[in-house]
This record gives sequence, C-alpha cells and structure tokens, in this order.
Amino acid sequence: MTTYNPVTETFLAQLRDIVGVDGVSTAESERNLHAADMSSHPPHLCDAVVWPTTGAQVAAVLRLANAHGVPVTPWGVGSSLEGNPIPLYGGISLSTERMQGIVAVHADDFQVTVQPGIGYKDLNKKLAAYGLFFPPDPGANATIGGMLANNASGIRTVKYGASKDNVLRMEVALADGRLIHVGSRSIKQSSGYDLLHLFIGSEGTLGVITEATLKLTPIPALMSAVVASFVDVETAVTAVVAIKGTGLDLAALDFIDGSTAAMLTQENGVDIPAQPTLLMEFHATHAETIELGLEMVREICVEMGATRIQATADPTERQRIWHARHQTYETKLRLNPGISWMPMDVAVPITAYPALVVFAEQEMAAKGVSGFLIGHAGDGNMHFTLAYQDKESHERAKEVNTAVIRRAVDLGGTATGEHGVGIGKAPLMPYEHGLALDVMRQIKQTLDPNSILNPGKIFPKL
Repeated sequence: MTTYNPVTETFLAQLRDIVGVDGVSTAESERNLHAADMSSHPPHLCDAVVWPTTGAQVAAVLRLANAHGVPVTPWGVGSSLEGNPIPLYGGISLSTERMQGIVAVHADDFQVTVQPGIGYKDLNKKLAAYGLFFPPDPGANATIGGMLANNASGIRTVKYGASKDNVLRMEVALADGRLIHVGSRSIKQSSGYDLLHLFIGSEGTLGVITEATLKLTPIPALMSAVVASFVDVETAVTAVVAIKGTGLDLAALDFIDGSTAAMLTQENGVDIPAQPTLLMEFHATHAETIELGLEMVREICVEMGATRIQATADPTERQRIWHARHQTYETKLRLNPGISWMPMDVAVPITAYPALVVFAEQEMAAKGVSGFLIGHAGDGNMHFTLAYQDKESHERAKEVNTAVIRRAVDLGGTATGEHGVGIGKAPLMPYEHGLALDVMRQIKQTLDPNSILNPGKIFPKL
C-alpha cells in the first residue's frame, strides 16, 4: 500500500510558480466541485485543484508531485460514470478546463490537433465550418482528453468506431515529468511499439494526455432515423442480431426498454410507444443508399414482429430523438427524487447480446432490483442502470452488477464497453484478465513507480 505525503504550503507555493497564482486553489467550493463525477461512488476531496494551460505545465506539475509523493488525479468535466476522476487519496485534482484550444485544423488531411480540455460537442461546432466532425458521441459534452483516457465511444461506434479508432497522435506527460509524443499524423503507422493505444483507455494511470491529433470524417450529406418498437425485450434484441447480419452500414443502433421509451415520450416530446424499442440511424451520400437501408430494416423488423416502425429524414425530429436518448440518465434522476442509481455497462459479441439481456432481466427480478436497460446494441454494449434507496438495496444492486459482469465475461465479452474500470469494476479485473492483469501492473510500475497517477483505479486493492 503506497503512502502519500500531505500537500504543504511550500508545495503549494511551488505549484503556483508553475501555473500561476490563479492556477491553484484550495478553496472548499472548488474542491467540492472536483470531488465526485456522475457515478454512484461517494465523493472524495482533493487537497488542491490545479489548472495548467500547457503540456509543459502539466509535465512540471507531475514532476513536482512525483518528487514529493503527492497523488495526481486528472479531471475533465466530471461526466464519468465509474468514479474515474474521483481523487480517492486526495492530493491534486489536475483539471484540464483551461486547456481548450484547437492547435491546428488539417482540413485536407481530415485531422485536427487539440488540447485535452475541449468538449467534443464544442469541437464539432467549430469543425462544422470545414464540413467535418469527430464521430465518437458519448452523449454528455465530455472532454477529448477524458474520452481518450477512457476510450469513450457512444451511439455511432457501430459505424465509426470508438475513440481509440479516431486518434493518430498524442502528447503525453509522464509521472516523472517527461513530455513524450506517441503515434504520428500518418494514417499508416508500424514503427515500434504501439504506445499510442497503451495510453488510450488507461484512465490517467500511466500518463496525462496534453494534446491529441484526431481523425475527422466529412459531415454526411444525408441522415435518416428509424424507430422500431417490439412486444418484448427478447424480440427486440434478437432483431439487433438479424439487422447486423445483413451487413447494413448503420451509423447507430441503440436499444431502450419500454419504461424508458414511455419516459422519453412523456418528458422529451418524442413519439415512441411504451415498448422495447430500437433507435437506428443511417448516414449516406446518396438517397438511394438510405432508401435501400430503410427498406431492408423495415422488412427485418416486420418479420421479427415489430409493432410499429417510424422513419424520418427531418433533421429536427432526428435530433430530438437522439437528444432524448442522451438525456435518459439525467431525466431518470430528475423524475425520481430520493432514489439513487448505479449506472453500469458491459459488452459482448453481438450474437451473445440476447442471452446477456435475458440474464440481466432474470438476475434483477431474482434480487428484487429495479432499473432500466438501454444500450448501443449495434456493437454489443448494454447499459443496466440499477435503482437503490438504502444500504440493503444497494448491496443487492451490487450483487446484480457483479453477476452481470461475470456473465458478460463468460459470454466472451468485457466488464465495460465504454464507462471504464474506475472504482467499481476494479475488483472484477482479475476475473476478466487473469495473468494479463499482472502484466498491466508491471507496465504501471515501469511508468509510474511511485503510483502517483490516479491511484485506486483499474487495479483491485491488494
């Protein structure tokens, strides 16, 4: 167990020398703002919040913290759902909120280089002037740094891939203060170890991303949304396998359960029956391509027993549907005061998706745990958000969480498709990775021997 040193006045003075007087705060209000994310994990106060503005400053802060044995937890905007940015051991909350610059737009190469603190929605608003966008879409306006550190994905993964598939080069500050560059702006890269993807998904435990060059995609000329409702969950998720089996080039394929559909209709102004529902989207350059895709999806859904199929090319209606879908968690929170929620995600091969959903429903019923199911069905990613009100129901929700994760791994899947390991999934890492977890520990020891970078995440406590 690593022992960390307290943040002293001398240490704070040295931090101010690096980032400036207004770049460090020990105010309780600021520390509270950086104590918790959107997960169900309890908050922890850091000792100081630090706002660097350059990669060099980040590297200098890490060098100082490493020398003094002070833990550092990177912070984007706190939209994580597994406690990833919670400073479990105090120390520094290293916020990238003042690192929101676009360094360069390489429009002809379909690339952009950015600082880590810019939100992906804000980035895409600026890229629209070039007719380009960054495809990963996790919903909340997550920062690019946070998305890369967590390998975030979202609704469009089925077509465009996750964050790891849309980045070419990064600047990373290591625990000892070295500032390195990994990857390159070349699309083809086969030079040396793939350090780029070592840092992606590492949740700030190996280094802090300070700059990234991202792959961009032209904004589609045509987009169309399809909403198909079914009599039960099993039929709906079985239809997912059938739709994927056609080889259709869907841009999004999401699932929501009946209670969620009813809530979104009532609260967000969409027209979806209170039944298990698939939300789909097509992107294309030619109308004929979209029409063919819509026709094939309609035929499959009718054959699978869909009770209602709606299609729209109206951009306002399409955006309303996806906005409502992205607001699911926040809407549940608002409508259920006094109830706490445990958001979780797992992912499996697409053919195992129906079995996973059936198991989760049975496990929730057996344990008397309520909740709702939504997911990025097109890539096998399912989200189970479990409700609890007291210690006893919280324990039952955790039992369901553990059982579903184990089942996902047994089906050839993973404990988390996009939320990351953070705090809650750490105890189950040995079950998923076995001896490979020891290799991960060795990598961590090599790059961060004093364990100052986001301690308490990914690895179970020894």
